[in-house]
Amino acid sequence: MSTNRRNVQMLLIEYPKCSTCQKAKKWLDAKGAVYEDRHIVEQNPTAEELARWSKEGGLPLKKFFNTSGLKYKSLGLVDKLADMSEEEQLKLLASDGMLVKRPILVDGTRVITGFKPEAWEEFLG
Repeated sequence: MSTNRRNVQMLLIEYPKCSTCQKAKKWLDAKGAVYEDRHIVEQNPTAEELARWSKEGGLPLKKFFNTSGLKYKSLGLVDKLADMSEEEQLKLLASDGMLVKRPILVDGTRVITGFKPEAWEEFLG
């Protein structure tokens, strides 16, 4: 696996108490990956970053929502998201890191959300 193809350091956005994020970090470390680690609550992705990652990564904004999170459920977003504009979704995501799916791995212009080892292997392969 080549983790430094373009001499671009990857960015891992994660929540340290999240077991899935812990697994992702352990996996990256075992692969010898070089990455910047960013706390999703202390440094939540901005609306601009999320818009760029959605566009460059070809991912719909829905992929950036933590649909299993308490905040998502308490706000009733399962029923509201479809009626929200892209701008409203971006503003909401940028307002609270706990609404954002984690971890997020950004490698140049490519981005992947959530952690599944097979998908990350392919992403970084």
